[in-house]
Amino acid sequence: MFSRSPRSAISAAQRAARLQSTIAIPAASSASSSANTPALPPQRLTEAQYAASVVHGRSVRPPFYLPKTHGIPVATLHFRSYHPKLLDFFVHFASHAATALGIPISKPVHLPTERRLWTVLRGPFVHKKSQENFERRTHKRVVKAWDANPEVVDLLVQYLERHIAPGVGLRTVQWRRAPVGVGQKTLEAVMGSLRLDDQVRREKVKALGEQIVKQELASAAEAAKEGAVAKTSPKADKKSS
Repeated sequence: MFSRSPRSAISAAQRAARLQSTIAIPAASSASSSANTPALPPQRLTEAQYAASVVHGRSVRPPFYLPKTHGIPVATLHFRSYHPKLLDFFVHFASHAATALGIPISKPVHLPTERRLWTVLRGPFVHKKSQENFERRTHKRVVKAWDANPEVVDLLVQYLERHIAPGVGLRTVQWRRAPVGVGQKTLEAVMGSLRLDDQVRREKVKALGEQIVKQELASAAEAAKEGAVAKTSPKADKKSS
């Protein structure tokens, strides 16, 4: 019923022959070049190099989790969404991105699902017993990261925020490490900004104490005067009456 015409069959045969000729020529050239050059030992590709390289179709496979070197936490990535399949897809994408940047991460941890329920009346007055229930479920995942430079963590967060999937929320908690001796340096900087000698400090404290005593005495005198006036005012009213 669907038989080909002789012309189309001839053209198909010509295309097949042309394709075989183009495939056979590089094979012959490669065979001649391999005969001239010595064979090199095959290089074994490590898992870390494979994760850091561009390989099409690698996203289908599970990511490679780099081992921790020191066990120092640097960030926690919180993902949440109303759609569990979309959430798992983006967590898988984020895990591949972290592995490509060389950040040791944990496997996704499933947090308890948050449920919210609403009861809405279908109609007022007579139809109060007719109610309708609504439910919303928020699915959550957590991924922890260790032993990475803060700049690399910032780069990962910016990349995820730029390519975030619609319907997925991301919240990041990062830890910054202060250098050794930061407390002593801060104290020296504060004391240097004050620039107060012992004698000047004593004089200022003494003047401040005297000022506080004067204010307290003045307020006590005012309170005594107000009390004396309040005591004498009823007697004056009785005499006038």
